[in-house]
Amino acid sequence: MAALQVCTGAPAERRSEVEERVYECLARLEIPFTRVDHEAAFTMEDCAAISDALEVHICKNLLLTPRNRSAFYLLCMPADKPFSTKDFSKLMGSSRLSFAAEEDLERLLGCHAGSASILGLMNDVDHQVTLAMDRTVAEAEWFGCHPCRNTSSLRLKTADVLHKFLPDTGHEPVIVDL
Repeated sequence: MAALQVCTGAPAERRSEVEERVYECLARLEIPFTRVDHEAAFTMEDCAAISDALEVHICKNLLLTPRNRSAFYLLCMPADKPFSTKDFSKLMGSSRLSFAAEEDLERLLGCHAGSASILGLMNDVDHQVTLAMDRTVAEAEWFGCHPCRNTSSLRLKTADVLHKFLPDTGHEPVIVDL
C-alpha cells in the first residue's frame, strides 16, 4: 500500500451517498475526526498500514445473525482478538450465530462486505441491529473504522462515538468480554 496521507475532516471530492451521509452526520454532531483514503481494504491485514497511519487500531466489525434471521448483531472487536461464533452466541443468549448475508449488511447498515462499520448504524432506523462492543474497544481512547466504505478509514474519539453518535442513532451498546 502506498504512503497514506492523514487528513482532517471530510474529503472535498464527491463520495458515495452513504459515505457522504456519514460525513454529514459527524459534522452535524460536531464529531472531529482524522481520515486516510486508501485502496479497498478487505482484510484486517490490509488495515495494518492504515492503523499505523492513523495511530489507531481499525476495529473488526462483524454482522451476525441466527439461521432464521430473527435478530442481527454488529460486533465491534479488536482485530487481533480471536473470535468464536459459539462463544459470542452464548454471550448474546442467541442460538448459533453466523455471518449475515451481504444483502442484510447492505439493507441494515448501508455497507458492503469488507465495509461493515459502527457508523452504518445511522442507517438502521428501525433498530433491527444490536450493537455489541468488546470492552477493550469501548474503553479505548480512540476508535478506528470505515465510513461505510472500505476505501477510507477514520479515527474518532471513542467518547464521541459512545456519547454523541450512538445516542443520535438510538443504539446503546452491549459491552462484552470476548
